[in-house]
Amino acid sequence: MKFTRRQWLKTAAASAALAAIPQQLSALTNVEKRSTVSLDFNEADFTAPMFNLHGQISSPVIIESIELLKNGSNYFVRTRSKDGAEGLIGTKQIIDFLPIFERLIAPHFIGKDARDIETLVDSVYRANYKLAGLALWCPVAYVEQSVLDMLGKIARKPVGELLGGVWRNEIPVYLSGSARELTAEEEIAIYARGVEETGAKSVKFKIGGRMQKYDPYPNRTKTLLELSRKQLGNDIILAADANGSYTVKEAIEVGRMLESLNYSFFEEPCPFQLLSDTQAVAKALNIPIAAGEQDSSLWLFWWGLKNHMMSIVQPDINYNGGLIRTIRVARLAERMGINIVPHNTQTRATSVNILQFASCTKNALPMMEYPWRKSQETPSWYTPDFKIVDGKIKVPTTPGMGLEIDPGFIAKAERIAFINKSDAKGNVSGSGSSN
Repeated sequence: MKFTRRQWLKTAAASAALAAIPQQLSALTNVEKRSTVSLDFNEADFTAPMFNLHGQISSPVIIESIELLKNGSNYFVRTRSKDGAEGLIGTKQIIDFLPIFERLIAPHFIGKDARDIETLVDSVYRANYKLAGLALWCPVAYVEQSVLDMLGKIARKPVGELLGGVWRNEIPVYLSGSARELTAEEEIAIYARGVEETGAKSVKFKIGGRMQKYDPYPNRTKTLLELSRKQLGNDIILAADANGSYTVKEAIEVGRMLESLNYSFFEEPCPFQLLSDTQAVAKALNIPIAAGEQDSSLWLFWWGLKNHMMSIVQPDINYNGGLIRTIRVARLAERMGINIVPHNTQTRATSVNILQFASCTKNALPMMEYPWRKSQETPSWYTPDFKIVDGKIKVPTTPGMGLEIDPGFIAKAERIAFINKSDAKGNVSGSGSSN
């Protein structure tokens, strides 16, 4: 039996992992809704301010400084206002983009009113649009989330409430993080332990060779797909991520194998730049195609959804430039009756962004991605403990992003970069800033 998107949602909805999702959201799960809405694209419909932050915080919050801190392998972005408010978030990969963060991104925000964060993420793009891509958008995302943490603390609200209101207070997750270097048997054993320890109802395996079709050893993909279904059973929802491994012909062959084994979705079957190839695969198969991890253009997401290249939209919150830009993608998808399931490689302290996002995004369904490779340890320097219990993670409810970091841990951190007013003198802004 071929597993359609509707069947995936029906199966997922039957599990305990989806018990907290309000019934009124069920209308968003119908692919057929695409035919009942306008599919015209007007970027202004999705880039206008959405959250009335000036109405939630009455006085200006002028950004005075932005720092990059490091303790061991952990990096943090700290934003401070002239009035002494502070936002602090953990980051991933930022050291790879340090010159862009330090010279182009952070200075753009200095001296600006943090309540204008929705327009600031656009003006920093206009000032640096020739660098558009992951290396630009990740630093923007880290600054944005640090600013949102500060604003949430000022407003005494979790970021999910600040950004439109909380729809759910616990997030069902599927386990990911699969490695191609291990044998099929080793990978399945890891996820069998993961399902047992976390109560997760779904896992995703990596197949193919990552932007190249070869398997690490002959027939690994076929063995992995068949054996995982046999060993994990029919009650576990399975998915597969090819990371752009296949030609159209190869992807269709693999996709039909996935359909025969009742897999739930097929992620990035073809190289991500080859939109028409992924579109051809989607048209040939019944299994839902997930895509968008590499994208940061709202127009590209619109095109992929309108032209049935994807039926699960999958931006990465950091690669796409932060929570605000990802919520824009979610609202675009919602208009077409499509769900958003962001790509996510973060766990522990840095995973607060996907939890806050899913808490306030109506069509963030049915499960979010969450890497799992080994037993979860209790953290020593932050709370809460983002542990998966019965397949779900509780959304933190403390003001801001919800991460409470031991001040002593931060006090021992090394300052990698410090940006204040003197560093922002040459900054050109399209936002009418006070610089």
